[in-house]
Amino acid sequence: MSKTLHYVFDPLCGWCYGASATVSALSRNPGIQLRLLPSGLFCGEGARSMDEDFASYAWANDQRIASLTGQTFSDRYRSEVLADRQQVFDSGPATVALSAVALTAPQRELDALKVIQRARYVDGLDVTRADTLATVLKALGLDRAAARMAMPDAALLQANRARIDQAQALLQTFGARGVPTFILEEDGRRELLPAGSVYSDPQAFVDQFATA
Repeated sequence: MSKTLHYVFDPLCGWCYGASATVSALSRNPGIQLRLLPSGLFCGEGARSMDEDFASYAWANDQRIASLTGQTFSDRYRSEVLADRQQVFDSGPATVALSAVALTAPQRELDALKVIQRARYVDGLDVTRADTLATVLKALGLDRAAARMAMPDAALLQANRARIDQAQALLQTFGARGVPTFILEEDGRRELLPAGSVYSDPQAFVDQFATA
């Protein structure tokens, strides 16, 4: 009996960062295959400027996430990312970086996502910049992915678009709008899983996938 858990996320989504410990636990579960799908939620038309109102809104959400999950949103993130009015809230570059990892070292994509999230929320780095992302990937030993995302070729951009399209199709099928979204596929059947327990009871969310 095969189980695939489709994890639809955005690398700049604070709630996805909040769910990262649960997602890591799921990745170690031998009973399921975890499939990462970037939603493109904050790419293209979804990108926006980091004005004062949006920064305040983001920080308020971040504090709620921190209280629920224990994840760190550092003062450096607040001063170097949220207070930077030149930095656009755009997950496009990070999404391309993750697609580059998916093409060159797919088993490391979750590692790359976690390090990109940490670079933003803990280290206060600008992960909307290609050079920052390249440095992050190289630090993980993902030199091939770093090289590809630094100069995206047609194959990478096509793969990136296909991954976003697949994520959007899943969200549309189940009427889901936000991320993170978890969709379980088992023997050809797909089911949208309630994501609330990812934060309220992470172990219960993980335990539901235990195999007999």
